[in-house]
Amino acid sequence: MSDGIDSGYLLVDLSSAEAIEKHAEKLRGMTFREVIDLGIVPEGVSREYNSKRYKGGMGTLIEERFFGYKANSVQGPDFEEAGVELKVTCFDVKKDGGIAAGERLVLTMIPFDSPIEDDFYESHVWEKSANIMLVYYERNRDIDSYDQVIRYTSLFTPPAEDLKIIEDDYKKIVRLIQEGHAEELSESMTTYLGACTKGSTAATMWVDQFYPPHSKAKKRAFCFKRQYMDFVLHHYIMRESSDSEAILSSVEELSEMSFEELVLSKIDPYMGKSDRELSCEFGIAYSGNKAQWTRITFAMLGLKGEKAEEFQKANISVRTIREEESGRVRESLSLNTISFLNLIDEEWEEAPLHEYFEETRFLFVVFRKQGGEYLLSGARFWSMPQEHIDGPLRDCWQRTQDVVRAGVELAVVPFGDSDRVENNLPKKSDNPVAHVRPHTSKAWYRFGDGSTRGDSPQFGDELPDGREMTKQSFWLNNDYIHSIISS
Repeated sequence: MSDGIDSGYLLVDLSSAEAIEKHAEKLRGMTFREVIDLGIVPEGVSREYNSKRYKGGMGTLIEERFFGYKANSVQGPDFEEAGVELKVTCFDVKKDGGIAAGERLVLTMIPFDSPIEDDFYESHVWEKSANIMLVYYERNRDIDSYDQVIRYTSLFTPPAEDLKIIEDDYKKIVRLIQEGHAEELSESMTTYLGACTKGSTAATMWVDQFYPPHSKAKKRAFCFKRQYMDFVLHHYIMRESSDSEAILSSVEELSEMSFEELVLSKIDPYMGKSDRELSCEFGIAYSGNKAQWTRITFAMLGLKGEKAEEFQKANISVRTIREEESGRVRESLSLNTISFLNLIDEEWEEAPLHEYFEETRFLFVVFRKQGGEYLLSGARFWSMPQEHIDGPLRDCWQRTQDVVRAGVELAVVPFGDSDRVENNLPKKSDNPVAHVRPHTSKAWYRFGDGSTRGDSPQFGDELPDGREMTKQSFWLNNDYIHSIISS
């Protein structure tokens, strides 16, 4: 047993996880400035907190100025004797009053200049995640960072059912690195444990890799994904009840297969059945429209509703795809609405479009038309390859930003017996992956001369020059979707 450290605030035994958690409870309701005002300064620490010159993280501040322990860069957990890793992270308050985890939880850097450990339970990742002292503060961008309030503290270890999936994620990342394909890593390719980018500039982000052929790849770190941390916050820390259902009935289901293999194995027995047959089998009123196929998908997974706990934790988006008899995918895939005023100030690495495809994994479930019916013909998990994210997807985003900054060209042109408004935003023929088009069938325009056209202003979005045009979205091209599901 350690003699403890007399912090001037509380004698805390840093060899005991329970004592560390008990001490951390004192943080609730405090600001970081109030923590500094406690006057706790470990011997040998000269960092100037409470200053704009300090560029370190709040985790270091809490470690030194609350626990009285000098921070270091060792690979093991912060409180080595107790086996506890300290992580300070944030949540945001949404417009509706709800809260959401504000960021992924970075655990440790992925080595690029040395071998990587094969065994998850011998790795630095496990050392950093086996027992985490989580400190959540409320992020308020309108006030000084030192005035942010700490709201929640708790020790956390991923439960057994999560750990098996996390271990499989680790193996998947390690395998790709050891095969010399680290440049293909993306956060979306795994379930709970991600490989997130680390590096402030393009110049420092790309590095030569340890494994042959030693090609350049982005610096990355092992992290728990933001969506996973959101679930942790709500259901493991705040103890809220969940309105989602678990696909896993027990962790033993993953003894012979991965989580993704398990999901596909639940869908596979229904291949070749029509949507009408499946609706009848699951007691779903047949509507004949595409919307019911999502309901059918969750029913095949054994769920009553359309919220899967594991999908929420992993940010897996279920998308049903309609193929014609010719094999042509009927529709492009819509994404979130673009905010023109935000778009013009975005940098690619922080752009919502980039973050969405870096973080989102998809489950595509395909129904193909045959003899007047749509039959279940396939299902697969997919995430956008990194070369597509930083290639054609970025090109589409960049061209959109350039057009909006320069001023979107709006022209009323003849169309059949009437006319329509055309623009010069990227079209499907301009890019192999994505394009921009209206998010809604309703329209609204306010032209430079003040005249308007369309259904209602609620369907429009303001352009930087004060004009308004129909809300637009990025879309994945239907031909691109076809290439995914047929590969």
